[in-house]
Amino acid sequence: MNPSPIPIVLIEDNEPYAMALRKFFALPGSAVDCRAIYGTAELALLEIPKKPPSVALVDINLPGTNGIECIARLKESCPDLVCLVLTMYEEDHLIFDALRAGACGYLLKRTPPADIASAIQVASAGGSPMSPHIARQVVGFFHRSPPPKPDRALTSREQEVLNLLIEGKFYKEIANALGVTIDTVRTHIRKIYDKLHIHSRTEIIMKFGQSGR
Repeated sequence: MNPSPIPIVLIEDNEPYAMALRKFFALPGSAVDCRAIYGTAELALLEIPKKPPSVALVDINLPGTNGIECIARLKESCPDLVCLVLTMYEEDHLIFDALRAGACGYLLKRTPPADIASAIQVASAGGSPMSPHIARQVVGFFHRSPPPKPDRALTSREQEVLNLLIEGKFYKEIANALGVTIDTVRTHIRKIYDKLHIHSRTEIIMKFGQSGR
């Protein structure tokens, strides 16, 4: 039996582009179910918390509140919502501002619809998909800027957990790999986040220049 399609919404003011994507996602056998299209951040912020989807595809250049601010506010009201940027802009500062705001991935609009659908599946499974050109920019940034050192050294076990997080392992996989409980993994991760002054796997990607699954 095929899994149920992933419920998503589009936050996009280019109606022809949004409708074309929605039409593609509606093809038989699609793994994605586009539930709604919002032309402004204001409308998305009003409606999405009422019945959050799994994933939101967010444009940056929206009328009124921009997409980066929209992501930050959506993550406050819907912490489990996965936000993916889908935009034509590829400047460094926008990429990192979006990731800091809570986006887990960054796609360019020239990405083929089939690849966008695949990226949604990756993001829904805990990964951080990026268009190849964007990923190269992110890696290039970290080649220029080594990650900051933590205020307090990680223990050897915390370093093991961090390495597995960087590889994209899920909590259950980390627990199995280390022979500990998921609660123990969560405790280690809380300590890692505290020592490194980070709050999410996305920030790990930003600090260490690697992407999860």
